[in-house]
Amino acid sequence: MVGPEGRGGGGLEVGPKSRGGGGREAGPGAGPEAGSEDRPEAGLEVGLEVAASYRARRRGLLGRDGIAGAMLLTPANSVHTLGMRFPIDVAYLDRRLRVLAVVTMRPGRLGLPRPRARHVLEAEAGAMARWGVRPGTRLTLTADPAPGA
Repeated sequence: MVGPEGRGGGGLEVGPKSRGGGGREAGPGAGPEAGSEDRPEAGLEVGLEVAASYRARRRGLLGRDGIAGAMLLTPANSVHTLGMRFPIDVAYLDRRLRVLAVVTMRPGRLGLPRPRARHVLEAEAGAMARWGVRPGTRLTLTADPAPGA
């Protein structure tokens, strides 16, 4: 569902959703940290805003003091934090929503374009680590149910 400025509601699911291909997956048994207590649960759902229009992507998180979930900018392969009030985590995603890279950006920075990226996921600094989002993780987007459903 996309709103008037290209912002939509929905959710982001983090977990082992790969249907083939290489790369690491988040969730039980993934990587050397599989036994750690701070490992996220597979299938973690996070609130998501989608910025799909030029105007919505241009505004992004500017003028906000924070975000409760995440914002997906699509299509996009780079971001900046000029005029932002808080540091953010940025995950660069390919066309299959597989995470290519995750970086933390302080306010006033200009991120380099990632040529293979087709989408950018933004959240407050530290959120990606809490959610288990790291290179190789495959993300799934879900739409909010229709009202009355």
